[in-house]
Amino acid sequence: MEFIVVIPARFASTRLPGKPLADICGKPMIQRVYEQACQSKAKVVYIATDHQTVFDKVKTFTDNVLMTREDHQSGTERLSEVVEKLSLSKDEIIVNVQGDEPLLEAENIDQVAELLFNSTAPMATLSVDIVDEEEVYNPNAVKVVQDVNNNALYFSRASIPFQRDSMLAKKEAIPLQHFQRHVGIYAYRAGFISEYLNLDVSPLEVQESLEQLRVLYHGYQIKITKACKPVYAGVDTPEDLVRVNNILSGNA
Repeated sequence: MEFIVVIPARFASTRLPGKPLADICGKPMIQRVYEQACQSKAKVVYIATDHQTVFDKVKTFTDNVLMTREDHQSGTERLSEVVEKLSLSKDEIIVNVQGDEPLLEAENIDQVAELLFNSTAPMATLSVDIVDEEEVYNPNAVKVVQDVNNNALYFSRASIPFQRDSMLAKKEAIPLQHFQRHVGIYAYRAGFISEYLNLDVSPLEVQESLEQLRVLYHGYQIKITKACKPVYAGVDTPEDLVRVNNILSGNA
């Protein structure tokens, strides 16, 4: 099995400006993410950025960096440009690793690539058990349900599956064993990325603000399984940055 990793590194961030360059124990965050990805079995890891400052910083630790346009509306559009720039074959497997996840385990990168490789689906992703009831009701935690063949049935910000007896009874505690939180790491077949962008936007993705629902709406499969290693939340805020620094410095 062969695959490549692409790490989008968008400079602009409402809650944490210049996020890819945020310092984590003496290194910029994007370098931390890159080094984690390089521990995977990927044949090569690329960083795709839209900002010259990020590009110049990345060049200090790797030549595998691509400058992409600033006008992309989504990470998928940026991936499409990368596919074109690298002239990738349609069957090439690409793992999209978010540039704000410096704690992502390499084993999880390998896992999602292998999940896609061993299927005929165009996409694959991961999930983790929800162990905190607050997450069930948190719209920022995307829930997912799947079928017996590890195909995603639906992604939602709502509490799915709805546990009729316990939720209608408004019990203080609900069983958590059937709740899964989606993890934002994807493996794609390169040829599907442009195909996805040509699909009509679905009403479901608009309502939920979840791009992956476009794939399911148009009848494509997304393979999904539980992450083999713990998955930590990414860095979205200054508070997240402090948390990650504490973890890596041993002060958590």
